[in-house]
Amino acid sequence: MRFTLVTETYPPEVNGVALTVASLEGGLRAQGHDVCMVRPRQPGHDDAPGDHLLVRGAALPRYPGLRFGLPSGGALRALWRRERPDAVYVATEGPLGWSAVGAARSLGIPVGTGFHTRFDDYVGRYATPLLSPLVFAGMRRFHNRADATIVPTDELAGFLRGRGFRRVELLRRAVDTSLFDPTRRDQALRATWGLRDEALAVIHVGRIAPEKNLDLAVRAFRAIQCRRPEARFVWVGDGPSRAALAAANPDFVFAGVQRGEALARHFASADLFLFPSLSETFGNVTLEAMASGVPTVAFDYGAAREHLRGGEHGAAVPFGDTAAFVEAAHILAADDTLRARQSRAAREAVLHLSPDAVSRRFAELLGELAGARALRPLSLSRPA
Repeated sequence: MRFTLVTETYPPEVNGVALTVASLEGGLRAQGHDVCMVRPRQPGHDDAPGDHLLVRGAALPRYPGLRFGLPSGGALRALWRRERPDAVYVATEGPLGWSAVGAARSLGIPVGTGFHTRFDDYVGRYATPLLSPLVFAGMRRFHNRADATIVPTDELAGFLRGRGFRRVELLRRAVDTSLFDPTRRDQALRATWGLRDEALAVIHVGRIAPEKNLDLAVRAFRAIQCRRPEARFVWVGDGPSRAALAAANPDFVFAGVQRGEALARHFASADLFLFPSLSETFGNVTLEAMASGVPTVAFDYGAAREHLRGGEHGAAVPFGDTAAFVEAAHILAADDTLRARQSRAAREAVLHLSPDAVSRRFAELLGELAGARALRPLSLSRPA
């Protein structure tokens, strides 16, 4: 079948949406489907293959490493009149995404949207809470114009259905357990972090930015150091808060952005993953840590609610309970035997989340959209 995927973020940008969309694209191609990608131009990375339509974009305010696409309805309608896709998937709610949904609707092409980011939550936390309901209402209008809104967890599906989102469907996230694997543990890498063989490596992987609740990660690590003074805190990623964080904490190790096998080695070489974010829609890094056999401390929502069992794979603490987060990190850091047991259990818990299975389900879902353009209910709710 012929599918078009529309996104305003794409590798080499490093974030959950970009990596998820690229994985879905690769999975569709591996199954033999004809896939066209529509995305903004990226300065220095415009050597795109012929099946990528590059549109105008602009830098995201405060995040110059990320971009959003400008409206491109005319170009999309022209493209889709020449080469009509069986279905369109729109991953982002920016100007490009809005124009893509409108273009698909005007041509009668089935369109599904992905709910990846709680922009209303970001606005409420970092701008003004008064705007949050307006942003959420706009997101609801955007997704309800589509034939289905695709979400990664049962928790999010229930939340959206209860707030007026129609045709919400589940597509679970995948993790590449052949890439993220405990066997990639690298003692030489650990040595560059200043660790002895048995010393504790605590890791954070993700964007180093205000919305990630990083002060809590620092607080938890300082509590760990009271019991394990030899511990080191390794930060993988980059972002606007890195310089200030490094200046305030000269003992931290900053590894920068890592991808592919290098990222997998960093994960597997750690002993404990702290993920204090309260603003994730899912949190792919939780699955990557679990696949790498790294016990994880996270708040009980998103990927942690779906897959992380407290006491078995780390700790899924009550949402927003900062004291419980610090305490859980301290307990796990102090008990090497417990972490070893949880390491094995965490990996086993995600072995079934194969990219192949999720990609097949995604293709099936898009195919059902193509066959269900009329307003009858869709039977898309089987889990991946």
